[in-house]
Amino acid sequence: MYNENQVEGRNPVIEALKAGRKIEKIFLASGSNQGSIKKIVGIAKDKGIVVQYVNRKKLDSMSSTQNHQGVIALVSSYEYKSLDDILNLAQIRKEPPFVIILDEIEDPHNLGAIMRTAECAGVHGIIIPKRRAVGLTSVVAKISAGAIEYIPVVRVTNISAAIEELKQKGLWIYGADMDGDEYYYKKELTGSIGIVIGNEGKGISRIVKEKCDFLIKIPMKGKLSSLNASISASIITYEVLRQRG
Repeated sequence: MYNENQVEGRNPVIEALKAGRKIEKIFLASGSNQGSIKKIVGIAKDKGIVVQYVNRKKLDSMSSTQNHQGVIALVSSYEYKSLDDILNLAQIRKEPPFVIILDEIEDPHNLGAIMRTAECAGVHGIIIPKRRAVGLTSVVAKISAGAIEYIPVVRVTNISAAIEELKQKGLWIYGADMDGDEYYYKKELTGSIGIVIGNEGKGISRIVKEKCDFLIKIPMKGKLSSLNASISASIITYEVLRQRG
C-alpha cells in the first residue's frame, strides 16, 4: 500500500531536507553512518529533526517501495499546487509557460519518471486528474529522484476543463497520439504550450483529444505500435527544450 506521508531512499530524503519539506522524523537502519547517511544525519541535526535508528526489518515492514536504502522519513502530505502557481512560476522565470498534462496515468513509476524528466527539462508544472490516476505517493517520490520536491503538480477534477482554462490563458495544447497529424519534431513548439500524455493502455481519451489544438506523433519503425508513457513524454519534452534553445 502506498503511503503519501513517507519519503524513502537516500537521495529522495536528502532532496526533501534541502527543499525544506516538513519532516516529523527520520528512521535509519541501525549501524548506518557512512556516505549519504552521514549527510542526512548532519542536515537533520542542523534542522532539529529527530533521527531514530531501528533494525532493517522494521524499515522493510514500513516500506512502500521495497527499496528504502536504509532510510525512511515521515513527512507532511505533498502539497498540490494550482494552475496559477504554474503560470506564476513561468512568469518569474520570464519564460513562456510549458505544462505537461497527464490523462489518467495509473503507474506510479511512469508518473515519477515523467516528473524527473520534467524537472530536468525546466517544465513549469504537471497536471493530473483526481480520478482514475495515481497521485503523489511514496513510490512516485522515490522514482522521481527528488524532483517531487521542486516541480509543481496540480490535481484537477476535470482535465478537459483545465485544458480549456490553459487555452484561455494563451497556451496551445498538443496531444501525443499515435494517429497524430504530424511528427512531433515538425511542429513549432517554442511558445506557451501544454503537452498531453495519455493513459498507458488507452492513450488520450476522446473528450480530451477533442480539446487538443494539435495531435502529434512519434515515428514507430519497429513491430511494436507504442512507447511507454514516460518515454513518450521524455522525447517530446526534450524536443520542446531543444527548440527553445
